[in-house]
Amino acid sequence: MQYASFSGFIRTLFYIMAIYYVFKFLARLFLPLLVKKVVEKAGEKFQKQQQNSQGNPWNKTPNNEDVIFNKTNAKNPRETKKVGDYVDYEEID
Repeated sequence: MQYASFSGFIRTLFYIMAIYYVFKFLARLFLPLLVKKVVEKAGEKFQKQQQNSQGNPWNKTPNNEDVIFNKTNAKNPRETKKVGDYVDYEEID
């Protein structure tokens, strides 16, 4: 049976702290660059969507696709649930 030594515990604690501080240092260096890239990419995507929406609004669907409207909901209006009886209260003086 092996027992944990105090020096092994200190060494493990040192490695955990070293990895934490190295990760923290690298995050400070590279995280702003990563965020900048993501924001630029989102801006480009937004500009493309704006340019596409500024085109002819009547020519949204390609010619080879058919647009199908589902009219089953228009024929069957939504029924309301009857929960209970209506009780009309009168105030007594």
